[in-house]
Amino acid sequence: MKTINAKNSEYRELNRLIRDCNDNCTLKDCLGQRFIGAGMSDRNITVEGTPGNALGAYLNNANITVKGNAQDAVGDTMNDGRITIYGNIGDAAGYAMRGGEIYIKGNAGYRAGIHMKEYKDKVPVIVIGGKAGSFLGEYQAGGIIIVLGIGISDSQIVGNFPCTGMHGGKMLLRSDCKNVIFPKNVNTVHLSGEQLNGLSVYISEFCKLFGYDFKTIINSDFTLITPDSKNPYKQMYVMN
Repeated sequence: MKTINAKNSEYRELNRLIRDCNDNCTLKDCLGQRFIGAGMSDRNITVEGTPGNALGAYLNNANITVKGNAQDAVGDTMNDGRITIYGNIGDAAGYAMRGGEIYIKGNAGYRAGIHMKEYKDKVPVIVIGGKAGSFLGEYQAGGIIIVLGIGISDSQIVGNFPCTGMHGGKMLLRSDCKNVIFPKNVNTVHLSGEQLNGLSVYISEFCKLFGYDFKTIINSDFTLITPDSKNPYKQMYVMN
């Protein structure tokens, strides 16, 4: 394990040092440097401090763990690998994400999962332990978004306008969503934890990572949201 002191270093130098590591490395005293781990493969990177925007952008089969918060655009256009955040994240997490997994212990800002997509066996996954801001899953074309709302009331699990323009993939909210207004381009189904089938594996992994009791989390009401494939853009731009 190699330790890299990130204090007063800019991102290009940090990424060069990470690439020089054979496998595992830890960045200490990280403070807002952007693009950490961008495009990397076959690395295990631990970040102590707060990384800047676009952490793990274009990530390709590397693992990044942040022992705190992260800023905007975590996993931007991520292709494979895993990003684990032990705090909160900013806006646009998983923008155009096309593979891999992002696990967030805390909350996510606006537009998480915007333009997520999938192709054949590439199915990206975002699991948010707390709440998500407005426009969650905007224009989602594929992949899986799960929001668990741990410590959050049902009425606050997501912000305004979730699933706007959603035309692929799945979203699972640990809530009955009685107070959530969904657009007319999606279908919603209420499920018990026993009905989640393959989606529960991601909740189980979240619980293992962050020390939550799986049985407690899964013993809840859930809402599964999928696009209305017949008319995914209904009432988006015109009234009809």
